Amino acid sequence: MGKVYFRNESYGNAAQSFQKAVEVTPNDAEAWLGLAASYDHLRRFDLADRAYERALKLGANNAAMLNNAGYSQLLRGNLASARRLLLRAYEIEPNNPYIQNNLKLLGESEKSVKRTGN
Repeated sequence: MGKVYFRNESYGNAAQSFQKAVEVTPNDAEAWLGLAASYDHLRRFDLADRAYERALKLGANNAAMLNNAGYSQLLRGNLASARRLLLRAYEIEPNNPYIQNNLKLLGESEKSVKRTGN
């Protein structure tokens, strides 16, 4: 159900559904990833970090997880962390258009920061 709620942009319900899933199956990396992404949309980055940490421990070499965790860091302006995670994802799946797009967004963010002098 979490995926259905997420696709329908009902992120609060998605988070609740994924939370139930990780309680029942705590080693399900995909459920942790869904929970983390739901928290990102709810801007609960503190909770997203914990869920990403668990997901990455369960599937550390999964490009989708690294990409999502990198995008989460990008949303917050943590560009160095975003770059590290996105480059790890890119090493695994260099032809993945989602990873390529997030790296492009990262580059644009870095240029913007340099232009503003931050």
